Amino acid sequence: MNKITKTLLSILTIAFIVGLAFYPKIKKTFFSAETKEKGKEKSGPGGKGGKTAVIVTVVKSTRLDDMISSTGSILPNEEVEIRSEIAGRIILLNIKEGDVVAKGTVLLRINDDDLQARLRKLGFNKKLAEDNEARQKVLLQKEAISQREYDIAVNSVNTISADIEDLKAQILKTTLRAPFAGKIGFRYVSMGSYISPSTQIATLTNTNPAKIEFSIPAKYATQVKNGGTIEFVTENEEKNFIGRVYAIDPKIDPQTRTLQIRAQAPNPGNQLVPGAFAKVNLILKSKGSAIMIPTESVIPEAKGNKVYVVKNGKSVSTKVTLGTRSDKTVEILDGLAIGDTLITNGIIQVKPDGDVEIKEVVK
Repeated sequence: MNKITKTLLSILTIAFIVGLAFYPKIKKTFFSAETKEKGKEKSGPGGKGGKTAVIVTVVKSTRLDDMISSTGSILPNEEVEIRSEIAGRIILLNIKEGDVVAKGTVLLRINDDDLQARLRKLGFNKKLAEDNEARQKVLLQKEAISQREYDIAVNSVNTISADIEDLKAQILKTTLRAPFAGKIGFRYVSMGSYISPSTQIATLTNTNPAKIEFSIPAKYATQVKNGGTIEFVTENEEKNFIGRVYAIDPKIDPQTRTLQIRAQAPNPGNQLVPGAFAKVNLILKSKGSAIMIPTESVIPEAKGNKVYVVKNGKSVSTKVTLGTRSDKTVEILDGLAIGDTLITNGIIQVKPDGDVEIKEVVK
C-alpha cells in the first residue's frame, strides 16, 4: 500500500467518524423542515387548519338601468359681465368680491349731474310750450289762427315730452342693479373710475340650480327626451348627484357626430362648481331591480358559467345564467338568490365543497 492510498483511507475514515457524530442533529433538522412544509400544504394558502381564505360579498338587489356614459362640464345657471350702458364717473360703488346679492340690489351709480340739469331745462321748456299751446287753442276756436299754426304748437309740446322721457331713461341707466340673485366675482374698477360701455366692472354668477352640459352619440338621438334623468359625479365631489334634462340641441354636430344635451341639478350648497368636470350617466330606460355581481366572480365553462357561494363553511359551485353586462358587473338571471354569500376573491384556490375561511366581507 503506497503513501497516496494510505492518505485517502485516512481522510475517508475521519469523514465517516464525523458523519456518525452529527447524524442525529442532521436527521432532526431535516424531518422538522419536512413536517413544517407538509403542515403548510395541509393548511392551504392563507387559511387555517386546511381552510382556504376568501373574500365574499352578500348578494343583493340592485337597480338596473339602460344608460349611456358620457363626460361633460358644470355650468352656472346664469352668468353676466356687469357693464354700464353709458359713460361716466362712478360716484357709488357697492360691489364686494365674493358677496351674494339679491335681485335688484344697487351695484353702482354714475354721476348724472349734467343729465339732471338738462331734465330741469326741458321741464321749463315744456311748461312754456304747454302755455303756448293753450293760447293757440283759444285763438283757433276764435278762428284767429290756422289749424297748421295750432298743430305746430301741439307738436312742440309732444317733442319736448319725448325728449324728457328719453332723458329720464338715460338717468335710469346711471344706476346699475343686479339683474338676478347671485355671487359677485372679481371687481375691475374702483370708486371714482371713469367707465364706458366697453369697461368690464365685475361678474355676477348664479349657480343654483347648476347646469350640466354633455354630449351623446348620434345613434341615441331619438331615445333621449326632455325630463330624462341623469346621474353624475364631479372631480370635486365623490357623491352622486341627480339631474333632469331640460334642453336638447335640435341638430347633431356634423364634426363629432354627437348630440349636445343640457340638464339641471339642484345646488343649494354650491357643491357643484362651474367649470368642473363631470362623469355623466344618462338613463334611457329603467329596467327595475336585478342581481348584479362582479364579473371576476364568474367562471366560464364549456356548458355555461358558474360561481362559488359559501354554505356551512364550504365552497359550493353554482351554475348561473348571465344577462346584461357592464364594465365591472354582470346581471344574474338565474342561479343566485338575494342573501347568498358569493366568493369574489380567492376563487383560484377554491375547490368544490372545500373548507373556506371568510377573510373579508365586501359591501
